[in-house]
Amino acid sequence: MSKFKKKKSGELPPVSTAALPDIVFMLLFFFMTVTTFKKDDYKVAQKFPAADQVQKLDKTDPVIYIYAGKPSERYRSEVGTQAKIQLNDKFADVSEIKDYWFNTLNNELGPEFRNVAITALKVDGETNMGLISDIKQELREINALKINYTTRKGNVSENLK
Repeated sequence: MSKFKKKKSGELPPVSTAALPDIVFMLLFFFMTVTTFKKDDYKVAQKFPAADQVQKLDKTDPVIYIYAGKPSERYRSEVGTQAKIQLNDKFADVSEIKDYWFNTLNNELGPEFRNVAITALKVDGETNMGLISDIKQELREINALKINYTTRKGNVSENLK
């Protein structure tokens, strides 16, 4: 008679799942903290003109966005094919820019950014310059003179095609 018994056919012990909920919650919290939500639903075309001298804005810069361009395919039956202005998630008239600018400044950025706020014009490359001039005139009337044109990096000759 032997003192030691031999193991039965080498069965593996079951895998412990005790740490699984901790891992799941850790991943959940990670994605909740690093995920950003898309701010606006683009209702106008967004094919920006090319520029060879591009400078990025800092993420800390207070920016107010104004979109302009031809309506995208799904909105053309409602508003036509002429270039439109989009403020937040709705089409707007040029006369609404002042109110939108001040509301965004006061509600999202804070009135202390009045003198440093940058207005970023995200304008489609095929938009009529008359509409852009009207937008700039409205901004000039409220002394919002810091304007940024959103472009893509590339050769300027691409714009002529």
